[in-house]
Amino acid sequence: MFPRITKVRHVKDYILTITFADGRIAEMDFAPKIIGRGGVFKPLEDVAFFARVQVDPESGTLVWPNEVDLDPDVLYSEATGIPLPLYEPA
Repeated sequence: MFPRITKVRHVKDYILTITFADGRIAEMDFAPKIIGRGGVFKPLEDVAFFARVQVDPESGTLVWPNEVDLDPDVLYSEATGIPLPLYEPA
C-alpha cells in the first residue's frame, strides 16, 4: 500500500496539486480520467464542480460531492512513476 493523500489544491481546469503522506507533491491533469467517461464522472466535467474536490480523511484519497473517489494507490503510482505491486492471490 502506497502513502495516502493528505492535501489537495485545485490549480485550474482539471489540474490538481496533490500532497502525499510521504511528502511527495504532484501536479496532475485529470482531464483524461474524467472527460467523456459519462456516468458518475459526468458532473466532474463541470470545472466548478471538479474544483470542489476534497481529501477523504478515512480513505486518504480524493473525493467529490457526488461521492466519486479515485484509488489512492493508482494516483500515487501515476504521480511518482512507481509501478503498482503485482497482485498475487494467496
